Amino acid sequence: MLKNPIASLPRMVPHVLVLAALCIAAPLVAAQTAPSRIGFVTTERLMTESKMAKAADAKIQAEFSKRQKTNEEMVAKFKQMSEKFDADAPRLTDVERTRRARELFDMEKDVQRMNREFTEDLMQRKSEERAAIATKAYKLIEQIAEQEKLDAVLQEAAWSSPRIDITDRILKLLDK
Repeated sequence: MLKNPIASLPRMVPHVLVLAALCIAAPLVAAQTAPSRIGFVTTERLMTESKMAKAADAKIQAEFSKRQKTNEEMVAKFKQMSEKFDADAPRLTDVERTRRARELFDMEKDVQRMNREFTEDLMQRKSEERAAIATKAYKLIEQIAEQEKLDAVLQEAAWSSPRIDITDRILKLLDK
């Protein structure tokens, strides 16, 4: 077919180079386009449905119930004193009305401070407990991701297929 193979060699070089490049690049492209495997975890479910989370909630409830009762009693006492003051105010002298109004104002500040401190302490304890659950859950997620050879595990999504949801498996491991 070719009369002079050496004469046609310069024209064949670009074709040979392109063919060689394709042979080298094909496995790389195939490796890059292999389907990725992902998993999905609903972290809020881990924080509410796990035995660990329920035990933490019970522990916090027991720890803060006395303070909550004290706060509620203080609020009730303040309301009672405020209603009594409103009923008695027209009959009180200016000096007595001013004194009792100041007492109510101071008591209201104390009630607000107690409620704010209670809420801050409660939120801090809940955060501490959630952090402990999250730490343990993160280790379990890593373990399952390695076992299942997942490329990524997502925790926030607008929608996810139940096929990739690993939340139930994490819950079971978390509850052991």
